[in-house]
Amino acid sequence: MLKTSDLVLIGVMTATAAVTYTIKHRAELKLEEVRRLEAEIKLEKDTIDLLKADWALQSQPNRLERLVKAYNEELKLQPTESTALVHAKELPMLKSEVPVPDVTEAKVSAKSATVASAKGATEASAKSATVANAKGAQATAKVQPIPMPAPRGEAEDADQIETGSVEE
Repeated sequence: MLKTSDLVLIGVMTATAAVTYTIKHRAELKLEEVRRLEAEIKLEKDTIDLLKADWALQSQPNRLERLVKAYNEELKLQPTESTALVHAKELPMLKSEVPVPDVTEAKVSAKSATVASAKGATEASAKSATVANAKGAQATAKVQPIPMPAPRGEAEDADQIETGSVEE
């Protein structure tokens, strides 16, 4: 008959077979996922190639010239002058980089204007002048200075043009 060691070996073989089956099943699922991802990547690459070809057709100079001539009266397009091109460092600051103006000066000027207008007016007109001056002071407090771009230096490399590149 069967000995205890035979039963233990049969149990170990059954457990090993079960573990082998689960590992094989997981590997097959991962292989299906890899194939699905490869198919998605191929579809995306094909889409990118198609869009590049479409862009090449849409941006042909002859086609653009025909469109400009056809819609010139409606669009009133003008050629870009060489002086209209600037470097990135010449652009104004971002809104987050603009310094905040001092609001206390605007409040002081609003109070003095309110007092001056209230002296020569009746009580009703003084109240309306106070409200108007306060609104004007609030409006001037929100105005921020316009940042100016740095002047283009003569010593810079004027022949060098910064360009971007399209990654493939």
